[in-house]
Amino acid sequence: MTTPESNPSPRQSLKRYIPAPIWKIGSETYWWWRNRGRHVVARAIDPRWSKSLHALRQYENIHRGKRCFILGNGPSLRQTDLSKLRGEYTFGLNHIYLLFPELGFTTNYLVSVNDLVLEQCAAEMINLDLPKFFTWRARRWFRDDPKVAFLDTDFTGDEDFSTRITHRVFEGFTVTYVALQLAYHMGFSQAILVGVDHNFVTQGPANQAIISQGDDPNHFAPNYFGKGFKWQLPDLEGSERAYRMAHQAYTRDGRKVFDATVGGKLTIFPKLDYNSLF
Repeated sequence: MTTPESNPSPRQSLKRYIPAPIWKIGSETYWWWRNRGRHVVARAIDPRWSKSLHALRQYENIHRGKRCFILGNGPSLRQTDLSKLRGEYTFGLNHIYLLFPELGFTTNYLVSVNDLVLEQCAAEMINLDLPKFFTWRARRWFRDDPKVAFLDTDFTGDEDFSTRITHRVFEGFTVTYVALQLAYHMGFSQAILVGVDHNFVTQGPANQAIISQGDDPNHFAPNYFGKGFKWQLPDLEGSERAYRMAHQAYTRDGRKVFDATVGGKLTIFPKLDYNSLF
C-alpha cells in the first residue's frame, strides 16, 4: 500500500533537497510574480495602461462636494426603493447590472476587481454602455472595450487607503472598498452605502473558491451567482479592517461615509435611514 509519503509529488521531492531559506525565497518570488510582478511589467509595454492613467486623472475631483451612493448586492436591495436613486450619482458593483432592466436606468459607474467574476461575466459586461473600472489583471478579457479604465488593484502587500487611484489600490477583501477609494478620488464629500448587507448565508473559509450548487441566497437575485458559477467566500473580518481605514480617511478630510443599508450587519459607519435621504 502506497501513501503520499512513500510516493511524494515532484514539488515535495524538490522541497526535501532545497534548504528551507532558499525554498522560502523562491516561493515568495513565484507568488509575487504570479499575483503582481507580471502585471507590473505589463504596464510598461501595454498602451492601455497609459490610456487608463489618463482617464483616471480626468476623474480626479470631478464630483467635488457631491454625494454618491454605492450599491452593494445584498438581498436588502429588494427591500429598498432604488427608484429614488434616479438622478443621483451611483456606483454599481459586480453583477448589479442584473437590476438595470427593472430599474429603467443604469448606475453611473460599474466597479469590479474579482478575477472570477470578471472572467465569467466579461461577455455581459462588455455590452454595458457606462464607464467601468476593472482591475488591470482582467485586461485579457476586455481588450477592445473603450469604456474600461483599468485600476492597479492588489490583494497582497500593505493594507492602506489610496486617496488617488492612479497609484496601487488595495482591494480590501471587497469591491465596495475599491468603490470607496474611487469615490474619494472623484471628490465626493459623502458616500452612502446601500445593499451592503455584510452577511452571508453560505459559510466556509474566507476567500475559498467554491462552485454554486443552486440558487444564490446571498445576493439580490437567485441567479446572481447561480448554479455552476465559481466564486470566493467573503472575508468579513478583512473587509472590516478595510472599512475602518476608509472611515478614518474620509473623516480626516472632513468627508463622511454613511450606511443606509436596510437591516445591514455592518457596524463601522454611522447609520442613516434610507428614505430620509430624499
